Amino acid sequence: MSQISIILPTYNVEKYIARALESCINQTFKDIEIIIVDDCGSDKSVDIAKEYASKDDRIKIIHNEENLKLLRARYEGVKVAASPYIMFLDPDDYLELNACEECVKILDKQKVDLICFNYYECDDYKKEWNFFESAFYNNENFCYFLFSRYPKFSWNIFNKILKKELYLKAFNTISLQPNEKNTMAEDFLLVLHSLKFINAIGITKQYLYNYNISNENSSTREKKDLNKIKSYIHDLSFVSEKISNLTQNQTNKLHSLIFKIAIYDLNIHKIDLTYKYTNKNFFEKIFLKIQRKKIKIKKNIQIKNAKNILKEANVSHCF
Repeated sequence: MSQISIILPTYNVEKYIARALESCINQTFKDIEIIIVDDCGSDKSVDIAKEYASKDDRIKIIHNEENLKLLRARYEGVKVAASPYIMFLDPDDYLELNACEECVKILDKQKVDLICFNYYECDDYKKEWNFFESAFYNNENFCYFLFSRYPKFSWNIFNKILKKELYLKAFNTISLQPNEKNTMAEDFLLVLHSLKFINAIGITKQYLYNYNISNENSSTREKKDLNKIKSYIHDLSFVSEKISNLTQNQTNKLHSLIFKIAIYDLNIHKIDLTYKYTNKNFFEKIFLKIQRKKIKIKKNIQIKNAKNILKEANVSHCF
């Protein structure tokens, strides 16, 4: 059985998917599974994937009956994965060739539930996005580590490997309705819902993922299509509401604080998109500015609370 399943939710990425697949099939660690999730795009992405699959039996292609968008498309890939661990690769990005090998080295030292690593932001050149230092944590100390990094945060799912069984548990706690789909900020949703299930975390300071910031069609970078922007604003509201539900009856004060700060980040991003890319009159824009300032103040108060908890716990020597 393969050790890691790499899942590529695929929708109109014909310009990039060959590079992504090359970075998978040429991994220095070979005991992997590569799952292409055809999310009903209109270009030749899946045809390109089929060519690679005909030459490498580690590649599996599954076809959605309709466009499910990113959150559900990833889930479809996880359901059929044969490996105990899951890695996600957006097909406009690509992996460092030693990515899986370095993660397996961590697993050889300690059986963890979650692995985190740094990544490069790629345009005309690579820029290091540094957040993690090599260490092992339990859940509590991992929360303290996150506090130590505020106001910087890492809610992306692409720079993480997660146990399949825990991903499925987290997904099921989101309680999606059949008609609920999501593309924007789905990383927040899955990472935060998985937090309570994770007991052991391994992190490395290595840069193992290449995040393409030049693809204008990416959900995180699209700024031209007003309908898409409105859809993304709706997604941010949806994710914020789902995370708000996590805070209800939350007994773990560390998790609760993380959720609150994440909600403030989402709401600030939503206001920024609304302000920049939707047709608002002068007074509405003034109102948005005031709302953003209020949320930023509330966020900073919670970050200060996190820093105080970190100081009282006296665990700064761990980082």
